[in-house]
Amino acid sequence: MQKDLLFAFGRAVRKVRLSKDISQEKFADMCDLHRTYISDVELGKRNVSLENIEKIANSLDMKISELFQEVESDASI
Repeated sequence: MQKDLLFAFGRAVRKVRLSKDISQEKFADMCDLHRTYISDVELGKRNVSLENIEKIANSLDMKISELFQEVESDASI
């Protein structure tokens, strides 16, 4: 279950990032995180802290709750 959630979160981040036409490198800079960290998040390899979830949501110009709505809309959860 946890792996599914991490994967769904990463997939949601990637989907929104790509919809805004932001490269992974630029997005990492916007979040003040390393590009490999963002890559791991998008691949579901990282258990992301609340602080970093806030950075990610803010960089996507979203509320945290909106980001999690994207996650919940994933059929695999």
